[in-house]
Amino acid sequence: MVTQEQLIDQIKDYNENFDAQIISNAYDYAKVMHEGQMRSSGEPYYTHPVEVASILAEMKMDTATIVTAILHDTLEDTDATYEDLEKKFSKEVADLVNGVSKLTRIESQTMEGKQAENFRKLLLAMSEDIRVLLVKLADRLHNMRTIEGIQKPEKRRRIALETLEIYAPLAERVGLHTIKEELEDLAFAQLNPEARESITNRLSFLRQEGTDLVENIIAELEQVLGKGGLKVKIQGREKTRYSIWKKMQRKNVAFEQLSDIMAFRILVEKSEDCYTALGLLHGKYPSIPGRFKDYISTPKPNGYSSLHTTIMGPFKQRIEVQIRTRDMNSQAELGVAAHWAYKHGAAASTQDVKKYRWLRELLEILEQEHTPEDFWENTKLELFQDQVFVFTPKGDLIELPSQATPIDFAYAIHSDIGDKCVGAKINGRIAPLNSKLGNGDQVDVITSKTQTPSPTWERFVVTGKARSHIRKFIRNQQRAEYITLGKAMLQKIFRQEGYDFTEKAVAGVLKALKLDENDDVYANIGSGILVARDVFKTIFPSHKTEVAKRPSADMDQAVMVKPGSGRDAPMPIKGLIPGMAVHFARCCHPLPGDRIVGIVTTGKGVTIHTIDCDTLETFADTPERWLDVSWGDGPDTPEAHVGRIDVTFQNEQGALATMSTVISKNGGNIINLRITNRSVDFWDLTVDVSVKDTKHLNDIVAALRATPLITSVDRARGR
Repeated sequence: MVTQEQLIDQIKDYNENFDAQIISNAYDYAKVMHEGQMRSSGEPYYTHPVEVASILAEMKMDTATIVTAILHDTLEDTDATYEDLEKKFSKEVADLVNGVSKLTRIESQTMEGKQAENFRKLLLAMSEDIRVLLVKLADRLHNMRTIEGIQKPEKRRRIALETLEIYAPLAERVGLHTIKEELEDLAFAQLNPEARESITNRLSFLRQEGTDLVENIIAELEQVLGKGGLKVKIQGREKTRYSIWKKMQRKNVAFEQLSDIMAFRILVEKSEDCYTALGLLHGKYPSIPGRFKDYISTPKPNGYSSLHTTIMGPFKQRIEVQIRTRDMNSQAELGVAAHWAYKHGAAASTQDVKKYRWLRELLEILEQEHTPEDFWENTKLELFQDQVFVFTPKGDLIELPSQATPIDFAYAIHSDIGDKCVGAKINGRIAPLNSKLGNGDQVDVITSKTQTPSPTWERFVVTGKARSHIRKFIRNQQRAEYITLGKAMLQKIFRQEGYDFTEKAVAGVLKALKLDENDDVYANIGSGILVARDVFKTIFPSHKTEVAKRPSADMDQAVMVKPGSGRDAPMPIKGLIPGMAVHFARCCHPLPGDRIVGIVTTGKGVTIHTIDCDTLETFADTPERWLDVSWGDGPDTPEAHVGRIDVTFQNEQGALATMSTVISKNGGNIINLRITNRSVDFWDLTVDVSVKDTKHLNDIVAALRATPLITSVDRARGR
């Protein structure tokens, strides 16, 4: 536990002129306000904000930020008020604490909705002063360091997942690389402890075996660069366990197949020395094609600058090398905190926020999204991305995620350009709108005043901004269609029961239905949320109908069809005509969570495929058979679907039993198994597993990949 004196000494190390009394006052105030409150670990609660302040002191943050850290939970968890903080400390501190605090308790039906609302508030606070994010990241880091104090495993897992999906990418976005790596590792320990332990053990073994090798590589690199007249410092750095795990998953390879577990960092005096060092290394050792990246001429959005290359280095070892100056290294480790204006007493300025284009993009998504869950999804899309850099016709540089398309590019320039996009030229040639952009491409967007966003764009765009704008347009367009349909359905009931339809009759039940206007009633009927006959009964509660109950295919039933019946109806499908028969394609085994499309089949109804199913190519010439559908809201305990996976494992005793055990431990059930190939060393299997949705299947695949006897696991496609 950090004491008051230790915290003050920490700050003195980098700022001798700070006012120690204000730190003492904040410490005493927090201790009094949190009196009697305990953490789940059993420690007094006030120790937590002091530890958060200590983390920020390690980052050499300004006094106001550290005071904010000490007080960051007082507004939320104690009787302290904004006015108290402003009076005792300053308006600056009060505003920062107010920004960090959750301003209101969010009432939400789902935990994800609650997370999304809280993140919306954090984002809005960040837009005023990005120091709010730095305090929040330090707060999350200390909570993750002490997460074992939380008794419920499911709560630990939820917090770890949120950390991995939101807070670690945010730390990377502002360049806090060290904090990002620690957050990832701590979350990894909660989400997949077996895989983490396995990688830890293998790294320990390599460390014991390869100590001399690393020292010898450093010595030879120093000699090569020294002969070239450079004064350098070289560090051998082991990649983090989580980054190793991600690479194993991305490339579908075993640990032993990874050749670049170690990275070597070369620190030079000046920027031009970086390129000199690169030339010396490439002149001495063969470089690996496609592995060179220049983040000095084109820095990352968070300000990161460095040269990256991979060479076949000393002792024929494939090694990854980063070349940077000491200032660049400081920026890489501490990001925005490395050159923070507030350390020098400068006033807060919105110009600091304007450096972060990604933050403006997230704020725009915030304005577009209809539900917290949509915002949450598109925020994660915006945070998790590897960049490509493309140019406008005027030569302006635009950074986009990998796999981005001209539509993503158009929305990145301006939302109006995205909405009106009808075509694009890539490097001077007309290209399809779903083309993948590459580094250095020059893109010219072609627009039309009459164009509107197409629902099909959502299938291939990758940026959260593009997706949120497209969804907003579809949502508005859908609402108009639902209003028309819902009104027609209600008018039909009126006619059947012998009444004249009037808007006044519908307006009379708005309060009972808890809706604001008649169009809301019609939209809810058209979308299937309300049933037309139920609304009629609300308007005329004493009326007794003589009409017999009609079958489900009638127009007054909800426009949402559950596929099949009985055990075959685990999840409703949105976007279908009532009464349609629905089947799941056996070529791709769609699961809840997959993006899907419906194909109308004569005499069979609709067959649901995943959007990337190879079979869809056979229907390319008949677009009229395609239906835009999506998964609806299923019951609380949806019944199982079939997920198909391809597994390759070593032909050793107990391998099959191990696979079965791993699937069972992760809540799956094998319902069919077929051997597709066998050899002396390996067996290939196709396994059908009973799962709830794509996330459930992905969890099982991840667990299998972490199993030593299993060589590879992939979701089966096209069979």
